[in-house]
Amino acid sequence: MTSFLEQLKTFWLTRREEVNARFRRTLPFGDYVVDRWEKARALGFGEGASIYDSALVIGDVAVGAQTWIGPGTVLDGSGGLSIGAYCSISAGVQIYSHDSVAWATSGGAAPIEHAATRIGDRCYIGPNTVVAKGVTIGDGCVVGAGSIVLSDLPPGSRAAGAPCRILEGDAGAS
Repeated sequence: MTSFLEQLKTFWLTRREEVNARFRRTLPFGDYVVDRWEKARALGFGEGASIYDSALVIGDVAVGAQTWIGPGTVLDGSGGLSIGAYCSISAGVQIYSHDSVAWATSGGAAPIEHAATRIGDRCYIGPNTVVAKGVTIGDGCVVGAGSIVLSDLPPGSRAAGAPCRILEGDAGAS
């Protein structure tokens, strides 16, 4: 009789080959097992939303219809987080609604700070971007890869950088 571990390994190798042949990609183990759309439904996300198993979801997180949450993301809703419909949240993105800066620098005397974070509809957040607590990113924004978003972005903005800034010549028109 085959051990459970051997069966699991056989399953993983088979799924890895199937997914790589079809999509030219390999994934963390959990992403071969977990249905991204079912996970999104279980989290109460909008119709047709999907989220990779490797994504971390904490607290009160609301996600709109048809939004894609990529692998290796962090969605911190401890202070409230909403992400609109038809968004693409790329791999490695971290979106926060709290920080512990004052708590840490005060030796625990100050509280951990929370503030709701909001991403509008039809936004693209590039890979490995970090969005700080309390930030609002308006509808239709594009945020470039590796950005650190510390302040609000008006609707229609194209922004990038660390710290993130609206790109020159972009008036934020939709």
